[in-house]
Amino acid sequence: MTGRAKSGSKARAAARLAAVQALYQFEMEQTQLPMLLDEFHRHRLGAEIEDAQYAQAEVAFFDDVVKGTIARRDEIDGVVADKLADGWKLERLDRTMLQILRAGAYELMARKDVPTGTAISEYLDVAHAFFDAKEAKFVNGVLDAVAKAVRS
Repeated sequence: MTGRAKSGSKARAAARLAAVQALYQFEMEQTQLPMLLDEFHRHRLGAEIEDAQYAQAEVAFFDDVVKGTIARRDEIDGVVADKLADGWKLERLDRTMLQILRAGAYELMARKDVPTGTAISEYLDVAHAFFDAKEAKFVNGVLDAVAKAVRS
């Protein structure tokens, strides 16, 4: 992999993490989409917050994941809910976990340019940023099942 490809993949990884954070904020605070995107563009993507340097994110990719996930949320929720174990409902999931699954499912459904393994692996990395190995395994299982359903 070239240096440019590595930096591009880091920018996409940063965009995915930021997208999950933006989707969480959208859900919890009902921030209007234009305001939400503007806040992330100006204050979060590549910014330093509380002595932590946020990685430079691929802004167009971030925007697509956030906008697309919100626009197709009902469809995405139906696909994700269908892949949960019996007795599990979306409402039972941790709110951050739900945003990881939604963003990952959106990518699997709408971004055919992103290889299946890459999408699942990247959201597994996002899950590891918030959860322990057990929850990350859950993300892997659900997104793998979603991929099999939407990328046959």
